[in-house]
Amino acid sequence: MERFGAIGFGSVLLVYLMSGASALLHTAKTHSVCKSCGPQPANCKSYQCLANCSVSEVCPSPDDVCAAVWWRNNGMVTVQTKCHNPKQLLKGVMMDNYNSSDCVLTIRNTDPHNLRLCACTGRECNERMLLNEVDDKIMSASDTASGPFKLSQLCKFCDIELTECNATGVCNSSCTVSSICEKPNEVCVSAWRRNNGRATIETVCHNPAVPFRGQYLTDYNNSVCQMKQVKGMEDDFYICSCSQEECNDKLFFTDAPSGPGDFRKDPPLVLLITVVPALIAVVVLLSTFYCYRVFRQQSLKAPKTKGIDIETCAIMSDDDRSDSSSANANSLNHNTELLPIQLDIIVGKGRFAEVYRAKLKQGTTDESFQMVAVKIFPYEEYASWKTEWEIFSDAELRHENVLQFLTAEDRKAERRYWLITAYHERGNLQEFLTQHVIGWDELCRLGGSLARGVAHLHADRTPCGRAKVPIVHRDLKSVNVLVKSDLSCCLCDFGLSLRLDNSMSPEELANSGQVGTARYMAPEVLESRMDLENIESFKQADVYSMSLVLWEITSRCSAIGDVREYEPPFGKLKDHLCVESMKDDVIRDRLRPEIPTSWTNHMGIQLLSSTIEECWDHDPEARLTAQCVVERFGEISSAVIPPVSSDTKSTQDSGNDEK
Repeated sequence: MERFGAIGFGSVLLVYLMSGASALLHTAKTHSVCKSCGPQPANCKSYQCLANCSVSEVCPSPDDVCAAVWWRNNGMVTVQTKCHNPKQLLKGVMMDNYNSSDCVLTIRNTDPHNLRLCACTGRECNERMLLNEVDDKIMSASDTASGPFKLSQLCKFCDIELTECNATGVCNSSCTVSSICEKPNEVCVSAWRRNNGRATIETVCHNPAVPFRGQYLTDYNNSVCQMKQVKGMEDDFYICSCSQEECNDKLFFTDAPSGPGDFRKDPPLVLLITVVPALIAVVVLLSTFYCYRVFRQQSLKAPKTKGIDIETCAIMSDDDRSDSSSANANSLNHNTELLPIQLDIIVGKGRFAEVYRAKLKQGTTDESFQMVAVKIFPYEEYASWKTEWEIFSDAELRHENVLQFLTAEDRKAERRYWLITAYHERGNLQEFLTQHVIGWDELCRLGGSLARGVAHLHADRTPCGRAKVPIVHRDLKSVNVLVKSDLSCCLCDFGLSLRLDNSMSPEELANSGQVGTARYMAPEVLESRMDLENIESFKQADVYSMSLVLWEITSRCSAIGDVREYEPPFGKLKDHLCVESMKDDVIRDRLRPEIPTSWTNHMGIQLLSSTIEECWDHDPEARLTAQCVVERFGEISSAVIPPVSSDTKSTQDSGNDEK
């Protein structure tokens, strides 16, 4: 019995010890296992997004939970997954809801990218992020669509604000707040109301299946917000709805509001308003007919360039507003994670930087990428990078004949600065002219687009009439001009450029120094005698350089007959020209590149040659402006070149036979 008692006691003790150990194991915290990947495009559909992250991490701290950061940039959704200690800030926000097994995204940060954050507890629970409250409408992972997700709506959202809009013509909401609609089926809505003489505008997101202010929305599929008056209300009330990003910012009114002093209640006023416009219309019609007859010939000679109409300007304006709140952000990538770019090969090298062709990853596969150009500056060339970045940061610089800028990055770990732009596979103009002989049409396209690009830089207004700070390039040459796929040109390399702000003093302009490439420098730049009291002198120097590039283009045109091998301006003088040697040739001897007599045999080339000579005139004041060159190209490209008749050709052929 004693032995059995001892055995029983030992068994009880063993069970007790095992239970205690088990309790200790259960009370000890385990380390979470979470998805952990840097920023990458998400697979999203309806109410959820999948991170597409193949990396799982055992969190370093037992306090860590799984977290995800979701943001929208230019409509594209990117997700970052990681382990996170909820006692610390995540993107400047303290996560207070992390005990759920689902990672439910909420808007926690109103920076330009509209960050949404979530945290959860559970193995790899941050692999799937829910865009809404969890309900039976959430689709399963098998239903998700691959590819980057674009939110359905981004609307102006300022609720009710006082306004000076009088409900006529086109009004802006003046709302400065843009909001991502919480539900994917919501649309943008605006309402204008006048009550007791006070006018207000309301901008919101709203579900069209639910009445808005007692009215069902019937026009929410429109791309613009067309205001319609709601009848039967005591005060004036207009509403509109639409389904494009921020479309409720610009409000279009077609009917004038009723109210005190309504002209419809005053017959004499109605008569006056009816007759006067008719008389004005008659006068305008007669004036238009007269102007048409007088200026018909000038109109026929208008430059054959792509016109920018009112609708296009409106679209550009909307794009600018959208960009300013997201992608532009001073044109610098402020994300903590750098863009997923893979450098390919070097395609150019200058004094300050190297240019690479590169692949910007767009999706989850290696085949999904956008080809871009990356200009890389060493840390020692910060000033050059900053100058070019600041030039590109001007939203009004955007133009089809100026290189498209994407973003800039400070790559601190690599001690390098990046500028990321569009990539053009045809390379620079010098390379293109070396390898190709061009026809008359190609000459007009290359030369005309070059002039339009320079004219846009120099202009103080955009094609849509918005104010713009003039910019001078100061290093125009064929190497700094890229050839696009449609054989038009775009300007690049703004490292030496200068913004001609009217507030700049002559001393500040003088400190800009003698810059550029000696071969392309204007006489006054070579001699350091520019008129610093007149900012137009900087533009005149650009026009001189442009004329040399136009000469290069013309020299490779088959319309002049036999085409020589490509050579740069003053190519016969020396291979590597310095400022002092150029002074002797350009200033003392007044030399310019040769214009062969064969160029006078073609009407268009002859007109272009005259334009080039006017642009490289020794007197800066005598040179044409870039805009004048654009207009000249309109005349040149429309010039009728008489074809060689068959009789003439036969005579020439017989003459050749006799020889």
